[in-house]
Amino acid sequence: MTVSVSVNGEARDLAPGTTLDIVVAELTAAPSGVAAAVNEAVVPRSQWPGTRLGDGDRVEILTAVQGG
Repeated sequence: MTVSVSVNGEARDLAPGTTLDIVVAELTAAPSGVAAAVNEAVVPRSQWPGTRLGDGDRVEILTAVQGG
């Protein structure tokens, strides 16, 4: 059984109980400068391990990029 979520606009099937920190770690190895939102609500980094993703959730993960 899986749950279907949208991550940065792409459909993904995840195991039930998957948390936000796991999805972020799969997409970026950046130690800082990463923000995440679930269903348009920003989730503080301290809450990522306890934020379980459910069927139909929309996740956006953003990484800050320095440049000029």
